[in-house]
Order: sequence, then C-alpha cells, then structure tokens
Amino acid sequence: MSSNIDFKALWQQQPVSQSDMKDLMNRLYQFKQSNIRRLIKTNILLVATSLFIGFVWYYYQPQLISTKIGIVIIILAMVIFLFVYNKMFALFNKIDNTSDNAHYLQNLIVIKGKQRFLQHTMMNLYFTMLMVGICLYMYEYTSRMTMTAGIITYAVTLIWVVFNWFYLRPKTIKKQQAKLDDLISKFEGINKQLSV
Repeated sequence: MSSNIDFKALWQQQPVSQSDMKDLMNRLYQFKQSNIRRLIKTNILLVATSLFIGFVWYYYQPQLISTKIGIVIIILAMVIFLFVYNKMFALFNKIDNTSDNAHYLQNLIVIKGKQRFLQHTMMNLYFTMLMVGICLYMYEYTSRMTMTAGIITYAVTLIWVVFNWFYLRPKTIKKQQAKLDDLISKFEGINKQLSV
C-alpha cells in the first residue's frame, strides 16, 4: 500500500456539492435583484429630482441666465448618468438560472468592467456637472444675501458634495466591488473544479 496519497488531487476530483451550488445561485440571484432594485430607485429618484427642478424653474421664473444654465446642467447630468446606468439593466437580465458556470462568470466580469466605468468615469462627470450646475444655480439667490450668508451657503453646499465624493462614494464602491469580486471568485473556483 502506497503512503503517497495526493489529497489535493482527490479533493479536486470530488464534484461540486449541490448545496454549495444552490447557495451560490441564491447569492447570484440576490445580487441581481438588489442591483435591479438599486437601478429602479436611482431612476425614480433622479427623474423625480429633474421634474422638481423643472417645476422650480417654471414656477419661480429665475431672472439670470446663469440660473437657467445651472438648471440645464444639473438636469443634463442626471439624464446622461441615467442613460449610461440604464444600460446595466440588460446586463443584469442576462444573468439567468439556465446558463452554465462559464456564462455566469463571463457576465459577472462584463458587469464588473461596466460597473468600474460607471463608478469612476461617469460619477466623475456627474459630480462635476452637478457641482457646476449647483454653483451657477445658487448665484442668483446668494447674490441677494449678505456676503457672509452667501459664503456660508456655498460652503455648506461644497462640504456636502465633498462629503459625498470622498466618503460616501468610495464606501459604496468598495461595498459593491466586494460583493461582485466574491461572486466572481466563487464561480472561478467552481469552474476550476469542474474543468479538472
């Protein structure tokens, strides 16, 4: 009897347990559903915000062109962001329960690339346009305030944007990437097991 048993090879030869696959498919389903819910909420929130801003423009009739340009830039930022973000809907719908593991993995890798583009390039553009739009919009109203009140108003607004940009945004990105990276690594592990 040989004492040279290759435990690693024996481990890799065992089939993937059904409970592991069921758990992984459940996590994949939850990932898909939470991202679709986030996409729908973002659409509702940004469309409602755009409509409210349009109503403010119509109802209050700003006098300065800078205010009108600010409103247009803010709404345009939201429209551009939603246009790109809504393309993720098709990617999430490609994740279904009839595909093989390689297909799941491929879709998750594509989602990761698109998500990185959205989280970095598009968010940079969105926040820049939003900041410029807000500053232009606020000028008409802060110009009627005292210098101190105007500076405080701009400072509070800028602090809020900076807080979102440097604290909330990276935290959200890190959380989303961790979930996606975990799913990708699990599917890579299963694919390696199945290919042995």
